[in-house]
Amino acid sequence: MPDLPSIVLVGLAGNTVELLETIEAQYRVTAILSDNSDHAPDYRGTPVHPLDQAPRFADCAFLFLIGSETSFSRRRAMIDALGVAENRFASLVDPRAIVSRLASLSPGTVLSSGVTLTANAVLEPHVLVLPQTVIHHDVRIGRCSIVGSHVTIAGGVQIGTGCYIGSASAIRNGISIGDGALIGLGANVVKDVPPGAVMVGNPARALPARDAKTN
Repeated sequence: MPDLPSIVLVGLAGNTVELLETIEAQYRVTAILSDNSDHAPDYRGTPVHPLDQAPRFADCAFLFLIGSETSFSRRRAMIDALGVAENRFASLVDPRAIVSRLASLSPGTVLSSGVTLTANAVLEPHVLVLPQTVIHHDVRIGRCSIVGSHVTIAGGVQIGTGCYIGSASAIRNGISIGDGALIGLGANVVKDVPPGAVMVGNPARALPARDAKTN
């Protein structure tokens, strides 16, 4: 078996646990970075270090896996704080994903099992797509956004940077979603979403600012 390239994983929560088998089939995991002291000193034999230890691993690729509905807005700042050049971030595509040859992926992109990515779709750096999601033609998803599982994104949708698209949601064709927006679980988005909005329900409606802060 040929030597696998070395990689450092950033984050040790649900995303990492779910993707680890796919990662280990494509890379040799040298270390995991986590600031949760409960995760040290190792996970299944792989050393766990704080995030500020990233410079120690100058010869490794990186994959940033931190991200949930509570932390998505901090993803870009956390990635920048690592001090790792963008070209050192790996992309990960599960072999059970379907990716059009006309789609475009960027450094740090993650496509989980069962994802379908069709023609002319563009994923900017550090976009994380969870299982069984379908992204149709001419969609663009901005840097550091997260797309949950079983999401349907229709053709021509434009999603801004740092967004969170909740599982089982659906977005109508041609819709634009502004930077930093959160689309709730199972929401059906039928009109454009302004930056920073929190959208819930069917059809999706914006939560008032007070409710959005506590959601």
